[in-house]
Amino acid sequence: MIRPGDTFSLRIEKPAAGGWMIARSDGQVILVAGAVPGERASILIDRVGKGVVYGHVASIEEASPDRREPFVDPACGGCLYAHISYGRQLTIKGEVIADALARIGRLVWPASIAVAASPDEGYRMRSRLHLRNGRVGFFREGTHELCDARGTRQLLPDTCEVIDQLARRLRASPAIGGELEVSENIAATDRVAHFEPATPLTAEECSAATSGLRLSGVTLSDAKNPGGAATVISGDPYVTDVLTLEGREVTLRRHVQAFFQANRFLLSDLVAQVLTNIDVGQVVVDLYAGAGLFSLAAAIVRGAHVTAVEGDRFAAADLAANAATTAGGVRAVHQSVETFAAHHRTPPAVLLVDPPRTGMSKDALAGAIQMDAETVVYVSCDVATLARDARRFVDAGYALQAITAFDLFPNTPHVETVVAFHKG
Repeated sequence: MIRPGDTFSLRIEKPAAGGWMIARSDGQVILVAGAVPGERASILIDRVGKGVVYGHVASIEEASPDRREPFVDPACGGCLYAHISYGRQLTIKGEVIADALARIGRLVWPASIAVAASPDEGYRMRSRLHLRNGRVGFFREGTHELCDARGTRQLLPDTCEVIDQLARRLRASPAIGGELEVSENIAATDRVAHFEPATPLTAEECSAATSGLRLSGVTLSDAKNPGGAATVISGDPYVTDVLTLEGREVTLRRHVQAFFQANRFLLSDLVAQVLTNIDVGQVVVDLYAGAGLFSLAAAIVRGAHVTAVEGDRFAAADLAANAATTAGGVRAVHQSVETFAAHHRTPPAVLLVDPPRTGMSKDALAGAIQMDAETVVYVSCDVATLARDARRFVDAGYALQAITAFDLFPNTPHVETVVAFHKG
């Protein structure tokens, strides 16, 4: 029986989702952190769960040529692939997508899955940091221990400077805790900070902490009602992006509290890939539309007639404002996807879905299938829920036609996948 504290000399077989690598001891699967496929390493067992054993690399016995010296603690801020050369990271992510589709979805893709590369420094436009004891940073993986954001390379140097200055000011008031959202546009000409304090923070205290910093806006949530409307402390709570696609400009505003794709370098490529599935003038339904990234592009670039559905109130407000600029090309619906899908009966030519990491709920998926779209484009940030939902679409008569992937979060296990299905 394997116990915590045991060590094994094992060959690392292949990657798994979540940053783990797979090794085996007498047939027992061991999920290993800090390894590269093909290596032999001494593995220290950390914990044993229900049929799953977890460990980490204690020492390398035969190193992979793709191993590199990590530029930061790999557990900091989600940099679990920091020890792997970037080219190998992309290959691993393609393998993880294919494995999930085969293992969970029972769908075999006959070709290797290419993952579009991104510059791995300063790529992140939206981040959630934590305020603890006068410090500002990311959590180390699986803990509440803070590490500095700068070392992860995810943020622009100017953004890191703002965070560092803020941390220095907060050291005078270490009791201030909570969360900090920072949202930028592609050009970083807009940068908004949103505070979610764990204990009451006055507008005056928030203003003093941020005065003079390179921020275009600052907002503050009520500690007693963090989900409520934020107070604007200074500037503008919105950032605005302009994307140029096929010679057409797509302008979107978004609130600092609204979800948005995070990678500034691959955003246009991601949208362009989605657009390859939409013909001129088609009827499109966009579920989980957010601020309208795909909806506006479809309406402006393809002349599509889009119904865009979003349940989150911040994103829905952005969606309505952005849709109003399309001269009727986008109809914004503030409603849960489940409610909309249950009652929509006019089949669109194209159904776009971009669900959260948990994938589509059972009701949302059933309603989406009942829409009977000719084409379904599924944008996913989680390979396991993608594979699960893909199986349901295939069982409903759709054929898996295309898979493309984008490395929106370099040096992490995360990968964005765009899958196209066509009605058989």
